[in-house]
Amino acid sequence: MPQLPYYFRRFARWVFLPALAVVIWGELKPSTQGPEGWDKVLHFTAYFGLAWLATVALANLRRALGAGVMLAVFGGVLEIVQSFVGRDAEWGDELANVIGVCAGVAAGLLALHILGRVSGAGSRARISGGGDHAHFR
Repeated sequence: MPQLPYYFRRFARWVFLPALAVVIWGELKPSTQGPEGWDKVLHFTAYFGLAWLATVALANLRRALGAGVMLAVFGGVLEIVQSFVGRDAEWGDELANVIGVCAGVAAGLLALHILGRVSGAGSRARISGGGDHAHFR
C-alpha cells in the first residue's frame, strides 16, 4: 500500500477510540433540546464519522463491513441504555445511526480508492475479493 494511505490509516486508528468515547458520552449525557430533527443529524454525523474512521483504519472490505455492522448494533445498544439514564430511546435515532454507518463505510471505501490513485504512482486501490484475503491493494 502506498505511503499516503498508510499514514492516513494510521491517523484513523489513533482517532477512532477518542471519537468513540465522545459518541458514547454524547449519547449518554443529559439531553439538550435543539431544533426539531437536530438529534437525528447528530446521530447520523457521529456514526458516519466512526464508520469512516473504521473503514480507513482497516482498509479491508470484509473487516470494514464487519465494523459497520458492529457499529450499528452498538448504536442500538446505546439507544437501549439511554432509557436507563433518563433519556428517550428512539427508533429514529437508530435509523439515523444505521444510515450514517452505511454512508461512512461507503465514503471510507471511496477515500481509500481515491488516495490509492493519488499517491500510488500509477497504482490503483482496488478491492480484491475472495476468502479471508479481501483487501485493498
